[in-house]
Amino acid sequence: MNSSSSQASPLFDVLVVGAGHAGIEAALAASRLGCSVAVLTHNLDTIGQMSCNPAIGGLAKGHIVREIDAMGGAMGLNTDATAIQFRMLNASKGPSVRAPRAQCDKTAYRARMKMVLETAPGVRLFQGDVVRLLVNGEQQVTGAVTSLDYTICARSVVICSGTFMQGLLHVGLQHVTGGRMGCAPSSLSKNLAALGFQVERLKTGTSPRVNGRSINFSVCEVQPGDTPEALFSYRSRDVLKRSSEPFCTLNTWGDEDFRMEQMPCWITYTNQATHDIIRENLKFSPLYSGIIEGIGPRYCPSIEDKIVRFAEKTSHQVFLEPEGRGTEEFYLNGVSTSLPYSAQCDFIHTIPGLENAQLIRPGYAVEYDFCPPTQLHPTLETKLVENLYFAGQINGTSGYEEAAAQGLMAGTNAALKVLDKPSLVLRRDQSYIGVMIDDLVTKGTDEPYRMFTSRAEFRLLLRQDNADLRLAPLAFETGLITRKEFLKTEARQNAIEEGTAQASLVKHEGVPLSTWLKRPGNDWTMLPEELKKMFHVEHLDAIATDIQYEGHIERQKKQAEKITRMESRAIPADIDYEQVHALKKEAVVKLGKIRPGTIGQASRIPGITPADIALLLVHLQKRGR
Repeated sequence: MNSSSSQASPLFDVLVVGAGHAGIEAALAASRLGCSVAVLTHNLDTIGQMSCNPAIGGLAKGHIVREIDAMGGAMGLNTDATAIQFRMLNASKGPSVRAPRAQCDKTAYRARMKMVLETAPGVRLFQGDVVRLLVNGEQQVTGAVTSLDYTICARSVVICSGTFMQGLLHVGLQHVTGGRMGCAPSSLSKNLAALGFQVERLKTGTSPRVNGRSINFSVCEVQPGDTPEALFSYRSRDVLKRSSEPFCTLNTWGDEDFRMEQMPCWITYTNQATHDIIRENLKFSPLYSGIIEGIGPRYCPSIEDKIVRFAEKTSHQVFLEPEGRGTEEFYLNGVSTSLPYSAQCDFIHTIPGLENAQLIRPGYAVEYDFCPPTQLHPTLETKLVENLYFAGQINGTSGYEEAAAQGLMAGTNAALKVLDKPSLVLRRDQSYIGVMIDDLVTKGTDEPYRMFTSRAEFRLLLRQDNADLRLAPLAFETGLITRKEFLKTEARQNAIEEGTAQASLVKHEGVPLSTWLKRPGNDWTMLPEELKKMFHVEHLDAIATDIQYEGHIERQKKQAEKITRMESRAIPADIDYEQVHALKKEAVVKLGKIRPGTIGQASRIPGITPADIALLLVHLQKRGR
């Protein structure tokens, strides 16, 4: 396909289309690997925009952010720099389900992330929209043409289009085109369909924002942040200093005299009057009137969905979340809606504390195109076009964190391929990122995919507090983090191992400390101060976890090793499943469509049975002879 454009760029190693959370991590990963990177986005002032709630982390999502940070990514560090509240969710529960979450100043988050991208080595920013991709006769992508008739030439391309492909916004029965309120849509999916990609439709939504001065907080429950703060990045206390940070940074954890003043969130509840108004207006809901075609997020439903699906419930929580220190806007988390503007005002005014709330921005639903991710290799490279990678909501996922993780992996693999180096694919027992990508490319998704701890078979191995220990060695080997960063992680690993060994030698209440910690109800926080001082205090929590769950951890490691052996059994790319003796037709079709790279991936495809795998193994054994 030849371009008719009159201008062309120099040849970049990687072109990243989109500068949301996926695009940022993709560009920065490629930059860290030494590649030249072009970033094309429709508006340079919305780099890192938090289109939905201004928060990072949460259940399983917090694990992902810690993993992104362990591999040198920017999301965790940027969150620590611009957060206004930190919390550790499930702090009283088991270590595998504890997860950090932070409320951010969304303006500062966006401004700082733009600076990070602008100053990254080898990165050049372009403002504009993609009209079409350039693909040569060998089915390799060679660049893209923008709406300004400018060609950006690149050895590889990463598409991070968010909700912008054929985006359609709904408020009641009114609808306008756009990727988010106030932003134009993209027609790129038409070009992808013309290239042969399967394109389908999904839906997501956002909640109303109100003026904080019009909220009666006295009737709401206060939700303060946690102290000490649960930071996302191990680099924050070294890097975030007033002397080196830009004006937009709120928090300078590297300064010894820095003390953070956290902003509270608040909780209130819907009631029967709220639900009655919503039911009365369902006929005006684009979701229930049949206007919206796309499937919405089952695990983050709109308030309309909640009222219909959980009709027996008399109330639902509403979290009042500040959007920053320099604004009075509050995000009403829990009432995502696409009802008409007047109906939104009416039902909001029935909620305690919001009787006089001034609606600043209405909630809305957004429909958009996505490409089912079974069209991708585990590297996130497309099977149809070589050197073309997809990351984020184009793959059917939902959430800043899921998008950023895919961007990190797509940008890394695009760069590695350009550099003629081995690709990087994380296993399910190595990371939540590995679980997510494996789910996407083997199972696909027919609804916005959201990460949960329950999706991981080995979640005790994949704790948020050991993400750096799991992934930093691999990130250093790949070139994503520096030797200094790796040595810091190595020192932490050594300190934990030394502390674990020491706990079997030190006695407390007449028994070795390692034995005492395993007793029900005992916790390291209950130890006397003089005993705590015998250990690396900052690592005591990790030491105690390794001791308390030693048996469970060892069992999961053995299970992971067994699965890894199966995972490593490669399936030749040219295999003809029609030739696998006695394989049922359904299995032939599914395996032929997804074309898994390993036996492990094949076993996780929905509908593929152990009997199918056994037949496939026999076929491979015969073929090997």
